[in-house]
Amino acid sequence: MLWRGIWDGGLDLGGVGNVLAESRTWKVVWQTVLQAALGTAGAILLGVPSAYILYRVRFPFQKVARAAATIPFVLPTVVVGVAFRALLGRGGPLEFLGLDQTVTAVVIALTYFNYAVVVRTVGTMWQTLDPRSAQAARTLGASPSRAFLTVTLPQLAPAIASAGAIVFLFCSTSYGLVRTLGSPGYGTLETEIWRETTAMLDTRTAAVLSILQVVIVILTLIVSEKLSSRTAGRLNLRSHHVSPIGKSDAPAAVFTGLVLVVLITSPIISLVARSLTVDGEWSLKNYRLLATSGQGFSGGSSVLEAIGNSLRIGLVATLISLAIGVPLALVLSRQVRGPLRTGQSFLSGAILLPLGVSAVTVGFGFSIALDSPPLDLRNSPLLIPIAQAVVALPLVVRSLTPTLSSIAPGRREAAATLGASPWRVLATIDGPFLVRGIGVAIGFAYATSLGEFGATSFLARPDTQTLPVMIVRLLGRPGGDNYGMAMAGAVILAILAAGIMAAAEAARKDPQ
Repeated sequence: MLWRGIWDGGLDLGGVGNVLAESRTWKVVWQTVLQAALGTAGAILLGVPSAYILYRVRFPFQKVARAAATIPFVLPTVVVGVAFRALLGRGGPLEFLGLDQTVTAVVIALTYFNYAVVVRTVGTMWQTLDPRSAQAARTLGASPSRAFLTVTLPQLAPAIASAGAIVFLFCSTSYGLVRTLGSPGYGTLETEIWRETTAMLDTRTAAVLSILQVVIVILTLIVSEKLSSRTAGRLNLRSHHVSPIGKSDAPAAVFTGLVLVVLITSPIISLVARSLTVDGEWSLKNYRLLATSGQGFSGGSSVLEAIGNSLRIGLVATLISLAIGVPLALVLSRQVRGPLRTGQSFLSGAILLPLGVSAVTVGFGFSIALDSPPLDLRNSPLLIPIAQAVVALPLVVRSLTPTLSSIAPGRREAAATLGASPWRVLATIDGPFLVRGIGVAIGFAYATSLGEFGATSFLARPDTQTLPVMIVRLLGRPGGDNYGMAMAGAVILAILAAGIMAAAEAARKDPQ
C-alpha cells in the first residue's frame, strides 16, 4: 500500500506532491486531528475525576460502578455509533438537540468510547500514590485544590499523558463511529481513503492518504511508548492507598455518577428501547425482520446470515491470531540483553502498528497486495479472517506478554539445570501462566473480530457480509424497517461482544 503511493512504473514523488497540494487533503487531515484532540480532551476531563472515585476511595457497589465504566470499551465502534444514533437521531429522546450526524455527536461518542481508557490507566496509578505528600501540603496551609494541582497532579501527569496518547490514537482511527454518526459530507483520513478507493477508484490518492495516517500513528505510538514506560515504574508498586469515601469527595462522586448515568448508560438504554419499538409501540417486529434482507435490497444476505458469517469468520480469525500471537508473546516476554534487546523492542513496536493504523488502511492494503499472483486471495474464504487476525494480533500479544513476563527467569534456569528439556520448561513453567492469560486473549481476539468493520468493509463480498457491515448497510438505506433492523442488529452484536469478554474473564485461571 505504501509502495502504491509513491511508485508508478518508477518513483513518482510528483504524484504524491499533487495529492499533498490539494486543499481537500489538508482539510481532511485537520478534521482528523481536531476530532482526535477534542475526543481526547473530553475523555480526560471526564475520566480523571472518575478515576479518583472509582479507584482512590472505597464505597458500596464500587465493582459495579467500575464495570459500568468499562462497558463502552468492550463494545464495537459500530454499536457505539448506532447507540448514539438511537439517542440523538429521529425518534430518540434527545432528537430535539439537533446533534444527529454532526461533528459534535462524533466527538461525544469518541469521549464515550475512550472514557474507560483514562479511568483505568489514571485510576490504577492513583492507587499507588502515597497520600502523605498531599497531606503534608495541606498541613502547611495549602487548600485542597492547591494540594491537588501542585502535588497530586504532577505525580499523575505521566499516566494522564500516556492515556491521552492512547486515546488520541483511537480517536484518529475511529472509522466505524464516523461512518455511523458523521454527516455525509464530513470526512476524516479513514473515510476519505474509503471514498477514494470505492467511489472514486483512485487507489493512488488513497495510498498517499494512508501514508499520512501512518505518519500520524507512528508519531503517536512513539509518544505513547515513552510515556507508558514512565508510567510503568509507578504501576509496579504493589501498595494501594484507598480510603473510605468522605464528604469532601461528594463533588467528584456526584460528577462520576452523572457521567455513568447520563453518558455511559443512556445510549445503550436508548438503543435497546429503539430496537423494541415500532411506530411508538413496543414490538419485536425489528427482531423478526432479521431473517430478511430488509427494504430496498435486491437479494443479498439477511442479518441472521450475517450473524452466522461473523461468528464463523471470528472463530477462524481468533485461531489465526493465537497461532501467531502465542509464540510472539513467548519471545517478547523473555529477558534478553544487547542486540537481542534492540530486536525485541523493534518487534514489539511492529506488532503494535495494526493497533494504531486504521483497520481501513489494513483492509486497503490487503485489497491491493493480495489481489494478484502469487498471493491472489480475492476469492479465498481466508481473506477476511486473515485481515481480522492482523487487527486482533496486538491485543492478543499485549494481553499475554505481561503475564508471561511476571515469571522469574530463575525458575526456567532452575528447571533446565535439573535436566528439563526446553519443551518441558515451556510446558511446566510457561504453560500455567499461559493458561492464565489465554482466556482473556481469546476474548479480545474474538470480540475484536466480531466487531471489526474497517478492514471487512473493503473485503466483504455479498455472500460474506458480517454483522457490522450489514448494520451500516441498513443504516444507509431509507425506510423505518431498515433503521429498526439496524438497531436490533446492534443490540445482538453488543450482547455477543460483551458476552464473549465476560466469559473470557470468568475463564481466567491463576497458575498453580
